[in-house]
Amino acid sequence: MEISEKLYVGDVVRMRKQHPCGGDEWEVVRVGADIGIVCRTCQHRVLLTRRKFVRGVKQFISRGAESEA
Repeated sequence: MEISEKLYVGDVVRMRKQHPCGGDEWEVVRVGADIGIVCRTCQHRVLLTRRKFVRGVKQFISRGAESEA
């Protein structure tokens, strides 16, 4: 992920490290200085700094609705 790339609520990303439940797809639920993500397998919520989030993202699976506007 490029640092300049916009981030929207509803984006689905694949992280480099797998969650202990076995899931590796996360949905973005909060955007700001910190990024809130939810595991799509077990619904566990995690709050990461923007820096940790950018370093951990492997790829975008789908983009949120706001990105189309």
